Amino acid sequence: MKLRFEVREFPLANPFVISRGSKTHASVVEVSIEQSGLIGLGEGVPYSRYGETSDSVSKQLASLPEEFTRQQLQELLPPGAARNAVDCALWDLEAKLSGLSVWELAELPKPMPLDMGETISLGPVHQMLARAKELENAKLIKLKLGSPNDEEVLLRIREFAPAPRLLVDVNEGWSKEQFEQLVPALEAARVEILEQPLRDQDSQHLRDIKLNAVLCADESLHPSQGLEHLADRYQMVNIKLDKSGGLTTAIEQVKQARELGLGVMIGCMVSSSLSIAPGYLLGQLADLVDLDGFSLLAHDRPGGFEIYSGQLRPTDESFWG
Repeated sequence: MKLRFEVREFPLANPFVISRGSKTHASVVEVSIEQSGLIGLGEGVPYSRYGETSDSVSKQLASLPEEFTRQQLQELLPPGAARNAVDCALWDLEAKLSGLSVWELAELPKPMPLDMGETISLGPVHQMLARAKELENAKLIKLKLGSPNDEEVLLRIREFAPAPRLLVDVNEGWSKEQFEQLVPALEAARVEILEQPLRDQDSQHLRDIKLNAVLCADESLHPSQGLEHLADRYQMVNIKLDKSGGLTTAIEQVKQARELGLGVMIGCMVSSSLSIAPGYLLGQLADLVDLDGFSLLAHDRPGGFEIYSGQLRPTDESFWG
């Protein structure tokens, strides 16, 4: 077994802005594992929120022994982007060696097109509302908030996109006081799901704020923690393979979420379609998918995914897995 890795940069079509900052490129770490003349591929996106960088992920990959199994990998690396990339490459390789698909090997449902949300990133109010107009026929809009203009955007967005379901993602951008002040605007906008409004360390306050929306945890789901501590303040959890440490662990997290009575969203980082492919399989088990990271790129990998008529689907069934 021969493992190789490289850091790759994918320019974005437009800057992607959330409450923590902006980016113009997607920086990913691509892993290839060769065995018996076949190559499995995986991709991880270093998660800066938890201290990861391309260098730290590369060092983790360089520390791996020459031979190991997918099961041994779970002990060799901690949850994060490095383990995700290797885990997914091993799944892809196993599929090619066996002649079976990953969904068959993992005993997942046969993949079908998934209803998709599309993202409005932070920006000037007129720009965000113009994007809402473009998405007026979408099934779901994921609206990034966390700026002084949040109330105006919430109060006006239904003028431009009256029909789509609305998910608001704050990426820990509000204080308790800001959240409380924005409750009327959230209600007026008919927000269905509110994702990570407060910093993780302030999330205990969520029990005190009344809102007719499902509260979804993202940053409060740490790579090294289980889901038990989330169930008393959230009703849904956003599972991302780069935090889970790969498809292997993410499958178990979905099972745990269901046991705790939590809804499941499958999310992603800004990435190429190579990161989206395993998430697409996992998304067959989810209530909601947010896997549009590839659509933000100026140029994706050939043969990757597309969003067609509001649904996510692969353009080439042999692309991965």
